[in-house]
Amino acid sequence: MLPFLNARILAFVFGLLGNIIAFMVFLAPLPTFYTIYRKKSSEGYQAIPYMVALFSAALLLYYAFLKTNAYMIVSINGFGCLIEITYLAVYIFYAPKSLKISIIKLISIFNIGGLGIVMVVSLTLAKGPKRVALVGWICAIINLTVFAAPLSIMRKVIRTKSVEYMPFMLSFFLTLCAIAWFFYGFFVDDYYIAVPNIAGFLFGITQMILYCVYKDSKKQTGEDQLANPNGKGKSQEDFDVEVMVCDSNQSLHDK
Repeated sequence: MLPFLNARILAFVFGLLGNIIAFMVFLAPLPTFYTIYRKKSSEGYQAIPYMVALFSAALLLYYAFLKTNAYMIVSINGFGCLIEITYLAVYIFYAPKSLKISIIKLISIFNIGGLGIVMVVSLTLAKGPKRVALVGWICAIINLTVFAAPLSIMRKVIRTKSVEYMPFMLSFFLTLCAIAWFFYGFFVDDYYIAVPNIAGFLFGITQMILYCVYKDSKKQTGEDQLANPNGKGKSQEDFDVEVMVCDSNQSLHDK
């Protein structure tokens, strides 16, 4: 290895690359929210993916502060929290009254309550490196769970033999994200970041392989043809799940 390519420099390079890719992925839902703005209604759209993305980013931000000097993690997850809060604020603003109340309750319980529980437990049950390890394990488990989210979409692709539910470029950038953050975690010896991104990489590669296999197929099942006779219109929920994964992945990177 060249003398100037030490672990610290490589960690900075991969962390910076991960931040750039994650930044773009966090902005992926902008067209969705532009549509909500034009329709003046968020009815029919899903808020849960953005709540999960916010929780993941906030948890990783807490982890970064505990770890200290994790500037790459702080930068992208700080932006992630800001953009996800903005998405949710727009969603709630244009939601019907009954939906507003339910979403606010969910955010209070899941995002505020969930993060609060993690913080209280970690601050009371562990100190120093053990606290960092505890929160790191929680982050890793949650992100492994999030990485498994595309399984439902991959199953739908196989069932319908249609890739309209799984955009190739999103899968491609999520795979790049996983690669960048794996190497960042590897070079800074942070396996709470590196290990979940192995799963992210494998799922990303699998999605791209499925895309190549089914990209020229037009076949749909009878159920899908009835629900979507024109073969058009990927559901917003499907796209949101993909965005949620990408957002969480960013977070992983710790970034």
